[in-house]
Amino acid sequence: MGQGSGHLPALPARPGGEGERAIQRRLGTERRAERFYDEQVLDHLNERMREFVARQEMFFLATSDARGECDNSFRAGPAGFLHVLDPRSLAYPEYRGNGVHASLGNITENPRAGLLLMDFDRARIGLHINGTARIVPDAELRAAHPELPSDTVPGRRAELWVRIDVVEAYIHCAKHIPQLVKASRRTAREWGTDDYKRKGGDFFGVAREAQVRRTRELNGLPAAPAAPAAPASAAPAPALPAPAPAVPPAPAPLPARALAPAPMPPAPPAPSVPPPPDVRAWQEEARRALERARSHGGGTEGGGGWFG
Repeated sequence: MGQGSGHLPALPARPGGEGERAIQRRLGTERRAERFYDEQVLDHLNERMREFVARQEMFFLATSDARGECDNSFRAGPAGFLHVLDPRSLAYPEYRGNGVHASLGNITENPRAGLLLMDFDRARIGLHINGTARIVPDAELRAAHPELPSDTVPGRRAELWVRIDVVEAYIHCAKHIPQLVKASRRTAREWGTDDYKRKGGDFFGVAREAQVRRTRELNGLPAAPAAPAAPASAAPAPALPAPAPAVPPAPAPLPARALAPAPMPPAPPAPSVPPPPDVRAWQEEARRALERARSHGGGTEGGGGWFG
């Protein structure tokens, strides 16, 4: 299926594009950048990165079409749904969404893709994976990788997978990653469902606005109520003595909206969840990695040696 357009420029032998390096020269950060490229950027997933990927339940996906029009999306599933095939490739299943298929469409034009995996509740560290993507039918990928789980998302089976061949893998430091606590879900959500309410409904009111607009168009009304016309200016009246100040009339009540927006759901209090048993060991390892980075002149950016 889509392999991307064939006129894309070749990938650079060294990390970083021309614009990236021009900014480094302008701001005087070339030596720091070269040290990061040499010490932190790999062209594959090392063992610790592979273990990290296997634990993640979500990631962010960046793609663009042949013209450079960008799209950023979110993927989630049980731990391991982003499956490491080998040190240089990984894959994730595609299920039903809103039917737009923006990411898949971009990949058919431009195979370059960027993944960002963030661990908010344990190590507070991130992993960037940049590479080339292609769309693979489920049967084809399973024939090449029979170890793939048969039920990646309970009750669903993917028809398509996206395979990423790794070009760059590097750390996202812990410096500004917030600490989050996992909480039980208040309502069920299902991957791959066509149930509108289970997808979150019309939280931002966009579908409601479209319904109102269509109703007005069917009734021959303008898409939005016309603003009242300003009164025509009258001829100036002769000057009169100023009248005594009058009490201003009470303002007229505003007309009620035909369809009020849905109220924001109240946020439940975060439950007290004990940390995982090995969280202290993870935090201690992160602290030691930070100290090693500082001792090598790595500055104050946290987690510099987390992935080895």
